[in-house]
Amino acid sequence: MLTVNNQNRPPVLLIGNFLSATRGTRGVCEDLAVGLKAAGWKIMTTSSRPARVARLADFLLTVWRERTQYRVAQVDVYSGPSFLWAELVCRTLRMVRKPYILTLHGGNLPAFAQRHANRVRRLLRNAGAVTTPSAYLFEQMQVYREDIVRLPNLLEIGKYPFRHRNRPEPNLVWLRAFHDIYNPSLAVKVVALLASDCPSVNLMMIGPDMKDGSLGLTTNLAAKLGVLDRITFVGPVPKATTPVWINRGDILLNTPKIDNTPVSVLEAMACGVCIVSTKVGGIPYLIEDECDGLLVPDSDEVAMATAVRRLMGEEGVAGRLSRNGRLKVEQFDWSTVLPRWEQLFRDIAEKRTV
Repeated sequence: MLTVNNQNRPPVLLIGNFLSATRGTRGVCEDLAVGLKAAGWKIMTTSSRPARVARLADFLLTVWRERTQYRVAQVDVYSGPSFLWAELVCRTLRMVRKPYILTLHGGNLPAFAQRHANRVRRLLRNAGAVTTPSAYLFEQMQVYREDIVRLPNLLEIGKYPFRHRNRPEPNLVWLRAFHDIYNPSLAVKVVALLASDCPSVNLMMIGPDMKDGSLGLTTNLAAKLGVLDRITFVGPVPKATTPVWINRGDILLNTPKIDNTPVSVLEAMACGVCIVSTKVGGIPYLIEDECDGLLVPDSDEVAMATAVRRLMGEEGVAGRLSRNGRLKVEQFDWSTVLPRWEQLFRDIAEKRTV
């Protein structure tokens, strides 16, 4: 684990969705909390409440009730109703005169910002600093604040064993939450297309059910297309076991309609798994087509199945993507990114920007 100077570590409050225990999805904020705690920082977090209203109440109460226990806060910012939550949280932080850092997430945030430009500018202007893990958001959101800092998502690379996929088998893996925006049915359609000329094709679908009906639609479609026996619905898995599950596959299908910088894709690249992804939102900023992944149009099962066939049949493609993917995500290692977070927290706490 990292060793850092023990001096000048202001207590930090991290405000985001800490829901891995109840939903099986682990937010970037949780990885940041783990890294900072391991480096010796005093970290407070909110919130793990699964209900949305209760979670917002916990955000606000923690900011107020624990105001003497932290010196600087970090707030995750998403679009939609969650943006209002960030506005309320930041207003409360200003009331208690605590400096804070905003971290921008979500592939839909630029479209939201176009509709609500004044609100977005005001929120970003009042922060001590604004960060994002995404090259896409870094580019798109600078019109609202010019000095955004790009801090990639944290990965502890040593926990992701690399296996070079020079000749991948038709072992497919899908790693997202079952929700319409992640389009899980597309992966099923790809399997159905491949099954006609690839008898051994199989798919693991790993992730929690977000209760919007997507899981049921996916299983029903698999039965209708005659490929239900080729698909294993794993459900959510503990974060510590994610590398093991990923390494059971050779090709990751990333199928979203909207996306930004998905950690699941980074994890697969770290393991050497070849990536086939829809070309949406921030994905082209993360994956360089033909270099460290293959990009296809949104909701195009024919193009995605063709890309999978290329990986298995075209000499040199899979090996190049597997090797380059690992090299790319090594820049996301804790040893590189965490010290930058530490310095930022120190700087903002000292400035006491409110």
